[in-house]
Amino acid sequence: MREIPGRRRRLRFRHRRTPLKGTPAQLDAALTCATEWHWPVLPGVGLRPAGPGDRGRGCACPDPECVVPGAHPFDPGILAATTDARMVRWWWTNRPAAPIVLATGGRAPCAVSLPAVAGARALAALDRMDIRLGPVVATPTRWSLLVAPYSMERLGELLYAKDRVPSSLRFHSAGGYLVLPPSEVGTGQVRWERAPLPGTAEPWLPDVEAVVDALVEASMSAPAGGFSPPESGDGTRLTY
Repeated sequence: MREIPGRRRRLRFRHRRTPLKGTPAQLDAALTCATEWHWPVLPGVGLRPAGPGDRGRGCACPDPECVVPGAHPFDPGILAATTDARMVRWWWTNRPAAPIVLATGGRAPCAVSLPAVAGARALAALDRMDIRLGPVVATPTRWSLLVAPYSMERLGELLYAKDRVPSSLRFHSAGGYLVLPPSEVGTGQVRWERAPLPGTAEPWLPDVEAVVDALVEASMSAPAGGFSPPESGDGTRLTY
């Protein structure tokens, strides 16, 4: 099915498989990613219950100072990501509320993420330019545009040509990861700002070259954009 470009493509997460009665939302979404779209996934660490005196729910990992609470792999690690339906079903049957973590790169989508305010500006600019977009993941603090797989070498070439690259931009490529809807993490609910359309094929993805200029410009014009080498999805700094 052909995807509809631009601002008209604001749909809720839907897919063609009819979920079984009582199937948790995370399991159903994880199975869609793994079996219909062939995206390797694994469960994220999730959040621990709030205790007395806590301001909110913290990360379930052992690090009390975790900067991405709930929004990262822990056990199993990122290398365990799979498209095997049996493994996915086992994971989310045992941990039905676990976040869905996409292992980016390889044959799976990559992503570029930026602060939510800059993300909204970037999508509006891309719509005005009639640039066809793929799925966009949103949390209360950051938006992530899914793009076709790219190499760090190619990304480095693109960014090297820029006068400035905001440090608020993050690049999720091979070895990185991204949390997908309908997960809940420390910053809040993960949702689709631009949802994949239902169909038999994997969601269409733009090349990173098509969107990176608008993302850099939107990040520079947003408050506290910053101008230093950007980070990848796993926190690795890009160097040139």
